[in-house]
Amino acid sequence: MTFPTLIADASASAPFPRFTADDTAAMLGTFRVLAPDGAPIAPDATLENGTGVADEDALSMLRSMIRQRAIDERMLGLQRQGRIGFYGAATGQEAATIAPAQALELRDWIHPALREGGMALHRGYPLWTYLSQCLGNKDDTSTKGRQMPCHYGSRQHNFVTLSSVMATQMPQAVGTAYAMALAHDAPDRPLCFGAIGDGATSEGDFHVAMTSAGVMRPKGLGLPLILYCQNNQWAISTPVEKQTAAPTLAVKALGYGLVGVRVDGNDALAVLRVVRAAAASVRAGGVPVFIEAVTYRVGAHSTSDDPSRYRDEAVTLQWQQRDPIVRLSTYLQQRGVLEDGEAQRMAVQYDEEVRGVLAQVEGLPPPPLASLFEDVYAELPPHLARQLAEVRALQP
Repeated sequence: MTFPTLIADASASAPFPRFTADDTAAMLGTFRVLAPDGAPIAPDATLENGTGVADEDALSMLRSMIRQRAIDERMLGLQRQGRIGFYGAATGQEAATIAPAQALELRDWIHPALREGGMALHRGYPLWTYLSQCLGNKDDTSTKGRQMPCHYGSRQHNFVTLSSVMATQMPQAVGTAYAMALAHDAPDRPLCFGAIGDGATSEGDFHVAMTSAGVMRPKGLGLPLILYCQNNQWAISTPVEKQTAAPTLAVKALGYGLVGVRVDGNDALAVLRVVRAAAASVRAGGVPVFIEAVTYRVGAHSTSDDPSRYRDEAVTLQWQQRDPIVRLSTYLQQRGVLEDGEAQRMAVQYDEEVRGVLAQVEGLPPPPLASLFEDVYAELPPHLARQLAEVRALQP
């Protein structure tokens, strides 16, 4: 799957998916609402604003997308300075990250991959806790300093702590959706949203999850499940065309009896509409939906990686010109909803917010050493009780 293939139909939109298990148009085409210049491709007078998306939704997404980029840029700088050990940014993928959070409800559970931290922030996860997790200090209430930076979790926000082991969250998401199907009745069930990257589609857990999602029919209905792939076209240094001979990743759904949909992941309005439609379908008992959001990783896989060593950065430059933030802000400016320069002012505002919070949390101490013994046993076994006593004896 080469770069020209992915953008050749940028001026046209495939028919909106009908959410049937054999809708190949939805799996082989690419659903879009906005052209790269921010103009609606095919305005529909029967839809709100001609795009099917309210201005309030679009503005909410834009704010979180700009905030996410400000956070990512600041945290990448911290890692380069040795102040944190690791970070995985969502730069250039903000639409594919934030739009699903806008489409879902707070009662829905999210099993994230590496670049979905912005979904938690969009749900209200505190920036203080987000930055504390990256630093591993005493206010890292989600992982208590035990996880790598950039591995967030929050029971309050129904956001499961992510794992760096690829695709493990997929079978877990299926299990969560199965529990939801047993505990709730259609047509208004909560759902589970499981996110992966394109590299995870080559893992065994992907096959396990897709198979299980297709065959499970609790109460005679499909699972309330959306499986979502951010296809940024690079699994670290492996391009997507070396992972599969399939014409798209979405078409893989066909073999498992799932619904497959392919959407322009740099078009926030398109992603919002697809995820919302998928959510309505699976809540009502339809078969699970597998969504391929086509985007591009314009930066490195993580701070441990130098992409210039294995890819043509001239292609990266072309994708940088398809910036999802610019596309959405241009659309809102054309509608008269966003003033000229307002997006830039937002960027400054959020950068100041990040720097202000960071200045406070960076000086916090690490978690108490005794916290190592928490959260596993309701009653400590004798050998750990002895170790805990030794730790306390060493502390002033």
